[in-house]
Amino acid sequence: MSGTALAALLVAGCAEPRGLRVEGPALLPSRVAGPVYLADAMGQPLQQPASVALTEYVALTELSWRDWGGPTAHATGKLSGAWCLPGCAKKPYDATLTLSSLERQEHVAYYRRAAVEPKEPEELPAAAVNVQFQGIRLSVPDV
Repeated sequence: MSGTALAALLVAGCAEPRGLRVEGPALLPSRVAGPVYLADAMGQPLQQPASVALTEYVALTELSWRDWGGPTAHATGKLSGAWCLPGCAKKPYDATLTLSSLERQEHVAYYRRAAVEPKEPEELPAAAVNVQFQGIRLSVPDV
């Protein structure tokens, strides 16, 4: 049998006459089996940190985590950065932190994106308009 005839036989033998049929329920997203991390601005892996510098301009302290390890993680805390000094050194702003885009690696996972939502954005100083609070890209180490 020639190579062309064998290839035709293999292709014909694999095809379903009425198309591919899929059975069973769809897979549901699941929690990651290994540890889940957030890498700070310096690339340090952290798990449910009490404080974190997401960028050189966005830092959060007094973080209280509502959830961690799923597709998204949420915390409330205090927002500050160089853009609000000296005022926010003594009185940082209330904010919510949302982590998303969980990337699984061999035995761990990292959140790749962060969004910070100030509780009362109208109270932020004018300099805050130049600060990126949404779609913050987080470091993810190469494995």
